[in-house]
Amino acid sequence: MSTTIRLNKLLSAFGVASRRKADELMAQGRVELNGRVVTELGTKADPDSDEIKVDGRRLRSAPVKRYLLMNKPVGVMSTRADPQRRTTVVDLVSQAGLSGYFYPVGRLDYDSEGLIILTNDGAFAQRVSHPSYELERTYEALVEGVPDERDLERLRKGVPVEGERTQPARVQLKRVMPTKRGEQSLLEIVIHEGRNRQIRRMADAIAHPVARLKRVRIGNVTDSSLKPGHFRDLTHGEIRDLLKAKPGESGVSDGVGKPRARRPASRRVLKSRP
Repeated sequence: MSTTIRLNKLLSAFGVASRRKADELMAQGRVELNGRVVTELGTKADPDSDEIKVDGRRLRSAPVKRYLLMNKPVGVMSTRADPQRRTTVVDLVSQAGLSGYFYPVGRLDYDSEGLIILTNDGAFAQRVSHPSYELERTYEALVEGVPDERDLERLRKGVPVEGERTQPARVQLKRVMPTKRGEQSLLEIVIHEGRNRQIRRMADAIAHPVARLKRVRIGNVTDSSLKPGHFRDLTHGEIRDLLKAKPGESGVSDGVGKPRARRPASRRVLKSRP
């Protein structure tokens, strides 16, 4: 599965220059695409089939495709950049010494923690994050109070959020814990939608607001040993599970690379927060 990517992103992924510097190289007429000088910003290219040259030198090999599983801490943005200059998941990858153009697959709220996938493979990201793919995500939500069975059933059937009812979900009350201010409940919620702050808004709809939210599973991928701020490569088996087609469809895309078969150790990029 091939895909076109903006040239400035490609040059950044190849380690030639930052995206801003890559734009400057194109404006100076120093970048060629299939034998023609590129001066228009926003030009796209396919790294697998197009010939790209910088100062007459051809970029001969596409970057190795990587698929990372990160345990995002609270207080980190699940974006490539942030206008308020808050730390992002891509910053954590860069701080760990990994170069290249990584981007998150999907999103996770700033004030939530848990698993998120990052990759430099655009085809993989596009397929896995597409709404029609309906990849399940499992959350542990610590909510205020104790929802009764009627509340849980409302969540399972769908509740109105911003004028639109959420799709059916799997919801289970795991345990109830006493606190100084009353009781809190731990819910396991499985959804396959990706609406903004969906779990929090679902909990608000039954008047049991979220105190803490953690994503613990993406599809069949989970890792309870991965500490906040750490990440590791996905195994080939995990990638196959993520790309597994719906019933009646074929399996893994030809465009996905093969990482190491063994689960590599995680990399420490940020101290755990209290």
